[in-house]
Amino acid sequence: MEDVRKALLTKSKRAKMETRGKIISFLCIALIVLVVLSIFYFVASKGLATFFTDKINVLDFLFGTQWNPSQLGADGKPMVGALPMIAGSFIVTFLSAIVATPFAIGAAVFMTEISPKQGQKILQPVIELLVGIPSVVYGFIGLSVIVPAVRSVFGGTGFGILAGTFVLFIMILPTVTTMTVDALKAVPRHYREASLALGATRWQTIYKVVLRAAVPGILTAVVFGMARAFGEALAIQMVIGNAALMPNSLVTPASTLTSILTMGIGNTIMGTVENNVLWSLALILLLMSLVFNIVIRLIGKKGALK
Repeated sequence: MEDVRKALLTKSKRAKMETRGKIISFLCIALIVLVVLSIFYFVASKGLATFFTDKINVLDFLFGTQWNPSQLGADGKPMVGALPMIAGSFIVTFLSAIVATPFAIGAAVFMTEISPKQGQKILQPVIELLVGIPSVVYGFIGLSVIVPAVRSVFGGTGFGILAGTFVLFIMILPTVTTMTVDALKAVPRHYREASLALGATRWQTIYKVVLRAAVPGILTAVVFGMARAFGEALAIQMVIGNAALMPNSLVTPASTLTSILTMGIGNTIMGTVENNVLWSLALILLLMSLVFNIVIRLIGKKGALK
């Protein structure tokens, strides 16, 4: 009897392996959480030094239009107005998303509803190829093709938000297209069958049933594309002009948060005002990535409730 009781109370080999697996999984998750929190703490501590150590006013930083941290303004404080970069980042992000969304939806509809076989054979390899191209290659193409084209059509130097929009449009198109395809495929088949059975045409079924049912997934794809565009650095730096001025035209040189960061972070000394304000720009980028993730989660919850 004691032997039976001991055998029942002793953990089996599989139970011990399961316990080890749970411990390893917990440690991995804890490590990931620790790394993320460490990144947030490091960037926040450096970025907030601009306001607590260098005594720069937050409103002057966010809404000022003069950017030259190494020079003092009329008030005796460094000129660290980040509004031109913030505006440039948002404008080029929204414009690239607006341009990319119709193309992505059209390609996704073709691949899922109109000609799935041809879409898988032709478009899928093209999309995968676009995903694998490095950012610097997109930048060189933009510098060699898009900038001269903008210059010849619209005048000016060719550098600016318009050139950056075209480059980012190509870069985020694969992301938005792939996620839109997944969203359309997730629409239940009986939605289509019911619509066709009621006498709707193929296009009416796609437009009024499939696309509307996939709206949360499509919005998620667009927000993911915007997050990619907002954080892109090298390609946009090569075509936007990198002038820290308020954008007053789509064809005049402008700048983004990432372009100013990549240009200046290697030319400053840690702990100086010039370095701290760049970390403040990095903090804005980090907070915006958090905002994009929150928006994606809200869209996902709304779609799940439907």
